[in-house]
Amino acid sequence: MSPRWLGRLLVSRRADASLSAWNLLDSDTDLIVTSPSFTDGEPLPRRFAGKGVGDNVSPALAWSGVPVEADHLVFVLEDIDAPLARPLVHTLAILSPDATALPEGGLAAGTPGIEFLRGPLGSGYRGPRPIVGHGIHRYRFMLFAVEGDIDVTSPRTAIESMAGHVVARGRIVATYER
Repeated sequence: MSPRWLGRLLVSRRADASLSAWNLLDSDTDLIVTSPSFTDGEPLPRRFAGKGVGDNVSPALAWSGVPVEADHLVFVLEDIDAPLARPLVHTLAILSPDATALPEGGLAAGTPGIEFLRGPLGSGYRGPRPIVGHGIHRYRFMLFAVEGDIDVTSPRTAIESMAGHVVARGRIVATYER
């Protein structure tokens, strides 16, 4: 666990939200993303927080409105308040375009039918774990319907390769603070 003084020292340092996948990957079509596990804009229950803070279990998610031309659904979880230059990608997973929901725990590493890209925090669901004392962090649970191929080298290259190929997008946002 990080000491509280570190969070207070970095409290004014936040990622450049303009570099969020949400801001980089535009679409004229919206997906409706919901969760029975939390309310949009509200704090995420502790069990969904990252290892050492919570149980690191992904919340249940559901969505609708995926266009027929989508070849993939890409789930991205970002902390847009991390004290870094760009938002921190916690999880990036590629799903079938036929999927309409994920059950609670459905983003565990190794889940059949889901391709996880290994990021700086590992593979599979990596829940919120903001620095102690850094303040409220916003976590964007985003879903992108993508037409065409995706570069799966890394989460960052995947997001970059999706530019211009997103046919619909949706999100739900949770907050977390330690």
